[in-house]
Amino acid sequence: MLRYYYMTLLEIILVIIFPPLPIALREGVSKRFWINLILTLLFYIPGLIHSVYILTKK
Repeated sequence: MLRYYYMTLLEIILVIIFPPLPIALREGVSKRFWINLILTLLFYIPGLIHSVYILTKK
């Protein structure tokens, strides 16, 4: 349980810094990663929202 908490905390910090990175760490370079990278490069906030959505969905 504690390990999950620290991993989630690390992912939240990484989402704030660079939103596609936690998705790449959790799922690999997948279709969701590329969508998030494009959203982040075009506009930061949609990429941030998408990352939080993907990480909290599982």
